[in-house]
Amino acid sequence: MSLKPKRVNFKQTWNVLQETVKCIITLSNVPRATWNDRFSDVYSLCVAYPEPLANELYDETKKFLEKHVFQLLTTVCAQGESGLLQAYHRAWCEYSQGINYLHRLYLYLNQQHIKKQKFSEAELIYGTSSTMTADYQEQMEIGELGLDIWKKRMITPLKKQLASQLLECIHADRVGKAQVASTEVIWGVIHSFVRVEEYKLVGQLNMYQTIFETPFLEASGHFYMKEAFMLRQQSDITHYMEKVTSQLIQEELRAHKFLHASSVPKVRQCCEEKMIATYVTWLHTEAETMIENERRRDLSLLYPLLRPLPAGLAPLVQKLTDHITQQGLKAIGNLQGENVHTQFVESMLDVHQKYSELIKDVFKADLTFVAALDKACSAVVNHRSAPRQPARAPELLAKYCDSLLRKSAKAASEVEVEDKLGRCITVFKYVDDKDVFQKFYARMLAKRLIHQQSQSMDAEESMIDRLKQACGYEFTNKLHRMFTDMSVSADLNAKFAASLREGERENQLGIGFLVYVLQAGAWPLALPPSPGPFHIPQQLEKSIQAFETFYHAQFSGRKLTWLHHLCQGELKFNYLKKPYLVIAQTYQMALLLLFEHCDAIQCREAAASLHLSHDQLVKHAASLVDSKILMKSTDGELEEDTVLTLNFDYSNKRTKFRITGAMHRDVPRENHETEATHRSVDEDRKLYLHAAIVRIMKCRKVLRHNQLIQEVLSQPKITFAPSIAMIKKCIETLIDKQYIERTPNNADEYSYIA
Repeated sequence: MSLKPKRVNFKQTWNVLQETVKCIITLSNVPRATWNDRFSDVYSLCVAYPEPLANELYDETKKFLEKHVFQLLTTVCAQGESGLLQAYHRAWCEYSQGINYLHRLYLYLNQQHIKKQKFSEAELIYGTSSTMTADYQEQMEIGELGLDIWKKRMITPLKKQLASQLLECIHADRVGKAQVASTEVIWGVIHSFVRVEEYKLVGQLNMYQTIFETPFLEASGHFYMKEAFMLRQQSDITHYMEKVTSQLIQEELRAHKFLHASSVPKVRQCCEEKMIATYVTWLHTEAETMIENERRRDLSLLYPLLRPLPAGLAPLVQKLTDHITQQGLKAIGNLQGENVHTQFVESMLDVHQKYSELIKDVFKADLTFVAALDKACSAVVNHRSAPRQPARAPELLAKYCDSLLRKSAKAASEVEVEDKLGRCITVFKYVDDKDVFQKFYARMLAKRLIHQQSQSMDAEESMIDRLKQACGYEFTNKLHRMFTDMSVSADLNAKFAASLREGERENQLGIGFLVYVLQAGAWPLALPPSPGPFHIPQQLEKSIQAFETFYHAQFSGRKLTWLHHLCQGELKFNYLKKPYLVIAQTYQMALLLLFEHCDAIQCREAAASLHLSHDQLVKHAASLVDSKILMKSTDGELEEDTVLTLNFDYSNKRTKFRITGAMHRDVPRENHETEATHRSVDEDRKLYLHAAIVRIMKCRKVLRHNQLIQEVLSQPKITFAPSIAMIKKCIETLIDKQYIERTPNNADEYSYIA
């Protein structure tokens, strides 16, 4: 075939082409040769000489399609209401497929004639083309033209009947009745409303939404409002939630089965508004009982119903927070006995685990409910029995860690200790006053290290690593330095022993002597304070002098302070029927050494010899009398005239044992240490706040009071939450010290003094 333009008889060519178009649009058989000839005819008309005949071809094709659709409309209407959907669906399936084939036949007309005349999207929106006129109608491609004609000539006249029939069919499916039309027919008719406008750049769903979606959502709303009312009257809350859940699932499946995908969320929202939002107050009221009784199944039904509603979960979250708080306070409210710390931590962990599982199972680990659990646990852990009293959690948690890490007769396995220490961090993260915990933990760690009471050094370091991960390196800096000091002290003692051997002093000492040299800034050894002057036993004087000489030779300019109240020694009893190895504190050991050259001594003489007050002597001698190593000459309390005598009939099942202080004297001492720890924490906090305020003011130069308070509050939130009153006191202190001053013109504003 020649591609050159030529003269064409339009009428004759169209008559031949029209027959093929009719066969195509009715899906009749068209041979390949005939198809190729008609394709050539379309090309010839579009490039005809002397004038192209594309517009005439377009107009005649449009008239043919309009006539054909009108005939189809007559056929469809003839079927009556009962067969309307089926007839429409048959006609649509045939026509939509035929118009697709026809669009391909007219490929050259679409590509070279119609597309070149089309305006761009910008020109259509803004009307910038000079060729556009008020009565201008843009030509459509043949496929678009066919769909547009179907929309105007078929759908528009039948839209009310089609929508009515479709709503009846879907209602029948909803209530379980037999449908007039099959699922395929209903789906096809509904989606034809979308297909006829798919070619549009915008508003492809306008017809679908106008003809079907809007009346469908309205009808669905009425249906589900009626259903919800009947259910509310006839059933309890559990049955109501089960039915609503079932209806939502079924309606969503029905929407997927029949409707366009864009309608699915709208259908669900419609059902939720009528069946849930309408009765949300009732659901919230019932939720309180469900939470109080922890009815998991009911809550698992309620959660997905309330979740889609705006602020639907807020009352539920608040009620759960209050309930967990109440249960937590109840669990830790009446703790008694020596192991209060164990009861506290394990009760708190039980509460946390119980409600973590509930949130995971019932609320699908929703972050909103996880935050509610955190808020409730934080309130419980930081609960204060009185406003001015500090929370007990930091101290109790530190004691619990100490009980796990300290050597004991009932020591757990390493795996169990690791597991419990790991769970401790759960409680630790809720503690507001982490600096208080750090103080108590450091003091207890110091005792474990000094007295070699740690069950496992690996467990100790593992716990410190966990604390560092939770609060950062600065939080555990001093704890790491304590371990470093122990390692350095071991090396130092090895060098000291080597120097003794080289200087032939070993025979002069005659005793085993081990010293820990600890940094004053890292170790909390000021609690409790040293009791004062103390006369070192003669047996230890040479050892102490030898070590001081060695140490000062190694390090010049350093000062050694001996903390005898933290020391201990081993004594061997050779005066009894069998030898015993006894571990005693320094003061107990010094008292026992007084009996090396005598069998009895008066309290007054013992106190004078050791340079101790009578009260201090009584405190340390009481444990020796209670353990029956010493005997006293009088009943009752030890007086200055009381004579202490060695008990030569003493016996013990164990040949090696430790002498501990009297139990009744430990309680007030412990209370003193607790109070002193809190005082130390307050002092540290003031120093921190002073530094924070100066740092902020140095950067800002001038700042208003409220802004300064807010910036200071944001600084230490990892370790503690300072009170406004404490910040104000620190500001006043810095004003007195002339670090900052109030500005002359505004008493509510501060400026930095450079």
